[in-house]
Parts: sequence; C-alpha cells; structure tokens
Amino acid sequence: MKKQTALLPFLVLGTLIGSSVAQQSATPPAPSSKAAPSSVVKPAALPAGFRELPFLVASPVRTFKTAPKMQLDKKLDYAVAMDTSKGRIVLDLYESDTPTTVNSFVWLVRNRYYEGISFHRVIDKFVVQGGDSNTLKPDKATWGGGGPGYEFGLELRKKLNFDTKGILGMARSGSPDSNGSQFYITLDPVSSLNNNYTVFGKVIQGLDVLDKITKFDSSKPEDAAKTPDKMTKVTIIVKNK
Repeated sequence: MKKQTALLPFLVLGTLIGSSVAQQSATPPAPSSKAAPSSVVKPAALPAGFRELPFLVASPVRTFKTAPKMQLDKKLDYAVAMDTSKGRIVLDLYESDTPTTVNSFVWLVRNRYYEGISFHRVIDKFVVQGGDSNTLKPDKATWGGGGPGYEFGLELRKKLNFDTKGILGMARSGSPDSNGSQFYITLDPVSSLNNNYTVFGKVIQGLDVLDKITKFDSSKPEDAAKTPDKMTKVTIIVKNK
C-alpha cells in the first residue's frame, strides 16, 4: 500500500490521517529531548451504561481481502474504549452519520487489528495519529504507509467538523477513496481539515490522556531514538439507544 502522507488539506504531514490520509502542512518543531519508555497505566472505568462487545478472533488479524459487510445494529449506540500506554481514551462513534466508516472501524477493532500499534505521528496542537500496522515492524521508514488491505471513500457531513479538541477523523492519502485503518484525534481545533476528511467520532472521556501521548514523528530522524506510545487494547463498547 502506498505511503500516506497524512492530513492533506493541504499541507503534507506525513501519514497523518488514517490508512491513507495525507497530513497537514507545516509541522511544528519536534521536541529535542528524548522521551522515556512508556509504562502501562491502569484503564479508567467505562462510561455508565456501556458494555463491551466481544472480540471475533483469539489473536489480532492485520490483513483483509475486502471491506466488511454492514454489521452495525441500529438499536445500539457505539463507542470505543482505547487503552494506551498513557491511559484510556473513550470515543463516541457517529454510526448514524458515518455508517460506512464506523462499520469498518468496528470491524477492525473486533478483529483486534489495533492491538500493539503505535501512534506514529503526534504533533503538538495538531493531532495524535495511529492505526498503521507497519509500526509493529522495526523499520520506521515504512511507518505511515500501512493499512488493512482494503480502502473506502469519504463520508463528509456539513455538521461534522474539526472545530475542537478530541475530534476523531479518518486519515487518507491524496485519493478521497483511500480511507483504511489509520485515524487521528485532534489536539486543537484544526479548521484546515474541514470538508476534506471524514469525522466519525469524538472523545467523551480521557481528553487529558491525549496530552500525555508522547510527541513523535516517525518521518523525522531526530525522533528515531524515542519510544512512541501505543494502543495496548482497543474494545468496542455499546449501549441501547
């Protein structure tokens, strides 16, 4: 799969947004100090009323031949509990507004795709990006170019934009049909991304955890010695509507 340049709106950030999202323009200077290895933090409790959906497999599946068939239950409200090396982030998913995107994300999570994957691009006041299974490999030159083996198109909605911190978006490369597994969460309002990338969720718990994720850019030689944070466990949680 071709390397994603990250948020494209259009500055190139490196694979910033999703399985193929191009990244935004100018990148803030990378921190000069070396980050210490991350230690796993005990997850916070789930939001009231939510329950976990079981995984579909015993061990992670990283490659798929085709995009999943629609599996969402219209009677359920979907969210995701993302346990990271810095704590738990819970995000509400917009299954009614962006069903194709949420359906794919739910499928990948339930197949344990994201377990152990690092946040390969974390830019201050911009985004935390992850979802590339290439980060499981030692060659950081490949980080930012991976995906699940299938791609799908944009789901743009006028009422959904990157107007605040904690917005969940799909990353892609130059093509609008190149969404895959990579996603990002905004660290600040980023209006330049509006109408260019699919918004499919929002942080409802753990905004403080976002700020703790180690600033890291796999495309920068000066960050090579850093240890990026990762997703330790990702689970779909639901409640009745």
